[in-house]
Amino acid sequence: MAAAGLPDFDVYLTQIKTHSVERTLLPLVKQISSLVATRGEAAAGGAAVQRVGAAVACAVERFVAVGETIADDNPDVRHSMVLACKEARAAGRAIERVCTGSDGSGMVTAARGLLAAVTRVLLLADMVVVRQLLLAKDKVARSLDRLESVSNFAEFVRAFTEFGGSMVELARLTAERRADLRDERRRAQVAAARNVLERSTLMLLTSSKTCLRHPGSASARENRDTVFCQMRRAMDLIHYVVRDGLPGHEEQSQEVTYSRDKEQLQPFSDSQEQAAQWEAGTALGALRGLSTQVRAARARGGADGARRRALASTLRALVERTHDFTDSAYTSHEHRQRILALAERIAYELERLVSVAVSLEEQGVSGTLAALESACAGATSAAAELERALVAAARDQARDLAPLAEQARKLASDLAHIGNLRRKLASSCGERESERLHNIASQLHEQLDHIIEVCKLLRHIAMSETLQVSAKFAEINLRIYGPQVVTAARTLAAHPGSAAARENLDVFVDMWAWLLADAARLARELLDLTDERPDKQQYSSLPRPGKHGTTSKPLKAVRLDSDEQAKIAKSGLEMKMMSSEMDAETEKWQGADENNDIVKRAKNMSSMAFAMYQFTKGEGRLNTTQDLFTQAEYFAEEANRLYKIVRQFSYQVPAGTAKKELLEHLDKVPTYVQQLQFTVKEPTVGRAATFSKVDNVIQETKHLMNVISKVVTTCFDCANKYSLCMPERVPMYWKPNLRKASTFKSENSVLNG
Repeated sequence: MAAAGLPDFDVYLTQIKTHSVERTLLPLVKQISSLVATRGEAAAGGAAVQRVGAAVACAVERFVAVGETIADDNPDVRHSMVLACKEARAAGRAIERVCTGSDGSGMVTAARGLLAAVTRVLLLADMVVVRQLLLAKDKVARSLDRLESVSNFAEFVRAFTEFGGSMVELARLTAERRADLRDERRRAQVAAARNVLERSTLMLLTSSKTCLRHPGSASARENRDTVFCQMRRAMDLIHYVVRDGLPGHEEQSQEVTYSRDKEQLQPFSDSQEQAAQWEAGTALGALRGLSTQVRAARARGGADGARRRALASTLRALVERTHDFTDSAYTSHEHRQRILALAERIAYELERLVSVAVSLEEQGVSGTLAALESACAGATSAAAELERALVAAARDQARDLAPLAEQARKLASDLAHIGNLRRKLASSCGERESERLHNIASQLHEQLDHIIEVCKLLRHIAMSETLQVSAKFAEINLRIYGPQVVTAARTLAAHPGSAAARENLDVFVDMWAWLLADAARLARELLDLTDERPDKQQYSSLPRPGKHGTTSKPLKAVRLDSDEQAKIAKSGLEMKMMSSEMDAETEKWQGADENNDIVKRAKNMSSMAFAMYQFTKGEGRLNTTQDLFTQAEYFAEEANRLYKIVRQFSYQVPAGTAKKELLEHLDKVPTYVQQLQFTVKEPTVGRAATFSKVDNVIQETKHLMNVISKVVTTCFDCANKYSLCMPERVPMYWKPNLRKASTFKSENSVLNG
């Protein structure tokens, strides 16, 4: 990207941690690169070069004016910002002088100086944003300290109100910072910390109320202290992630993360080497690192002493990571034996490789190049086979996660009934219930250990940093919050008449369900990525070409960047809420016939809407804009089918207010379907137009989803009110006579007329 003589922009990117700074700097880099590339014209007094130089100087002057305003408003960075602005202004004038000079000399030096000065101003401005976030975090921390020290309900209510306001501001700032971060791992860590804070807030409320209501209860205090501890850890993680990259912070920066085998926080220095260690912390990362080292040895025709030591170190790390697979009680005997055999084979091949490399280095023996090639090929082949074996072992356990999570949810539900039973039963029965509580707790801990083991293995085969972080924090949160469900149940068992203890247990059971859902989602995503998907209903996948699509010529597929995803995130979130409402509505119909066609269609549309919501977050199975448009097209077709089914159902509804309301909502469906279809088929040229179309498609889908939700709700009310029979789904083996379709349609209209 840089012109000759100008340092590559990647040098500056290592200092830049956010997209906003990068986007601000890129235009300047392009202009400077153009100037450096045409500095010969400056020597000839080129008018075009002089105009560009003047434009750069003018832009720098405006840029510096903004920087000086920031300095005036922020005393803590004023001195550094004023100096940086002074350097940038001087560098801009130097560029202008060089462009108007007679020989064009000094262009490269001036360009380097300008780029460095502007980068420093931008980083100082970013520091202001970071400090605003850290101030908000400190405010939340003070609110937590006050909450922890309250001694009565009135003081608690005031403290919690203050805490809630502080949390809202922190949530807003962390969301903005997460969207702006360039590093994938950092974004995932902020997201994980935000999830902990968001989900822990309600537990903080109920556990604190229970602790105030029962100050002598050790289990109630354990619940509360665990929540406080987790929230503080999450804020510590946010603190160190956002502090990463601040000027003058690199030497003392420490990231707080969770250790692999302990629940306490462990600091470590953050650097490029640490990023590599994070990747090598997984079995898949160690395997790929080993393969890279072997390929390098093959390319160099050998390996010196340092590279041989690196190979040995990587092998030790790999063997250590595979122990999580082979030591797991839930790994099958066949998988365990295969992994051990392949690990031994890799060690043997690497021993051959090292032996050949030593012979080449010491004696230069002829003919050993073929032996080196053979050893490298053997090691690479064994590494590939071990990777497949590890993925297969993890997938084997991941498939068990859904039924395992369901069993764990049922056990938690059983715990929730303990308190009510103890309140109603006599003391002898109460003793039996205590024994039952102990048995359920033992089973829950056993299920928890199994799920944690699965999450650990899933992290080892995760193919992206986002999935690695998600798996790591799923394991941590399950390990810490899982046992607290039993603790909350013990509090309720000790105080069976306590409404606060009952509410507290319900909230912890909800958190347990969330954590299990996170683990199940993670397993599904990794199964999808490794092409070993469990059976899914047809509606959860994209429409098959030639079956449902009506667009004759597909558009060029485009992936949205993080900034574009952030712009449509609000619309996507609204659509997710509508999808959740639709799911809740269809749950009311669970007692109905399983062939209820309205429920089937509504669930179908809800699933597609959720997939489109995931697209706005850069997740899920819709990867490109073309995937989104195809899904929207199918969504419109499904809405049209639902419209026809509900129209037939409406003929059964007696005249009255309910039927009028149903028809009012139903009559809006064709209009919204048509608008969505027109939007999908609208041609676009260029990225900006494509993004605008994506936004419009999301909006139109949201409107259609809203009216469909109202239609389904009204259908449910009418069916209950008048005890109506719901339309049944036609079995797949039934095939209509297409030649009699028009006759069937006309007869059907007469019968229902």
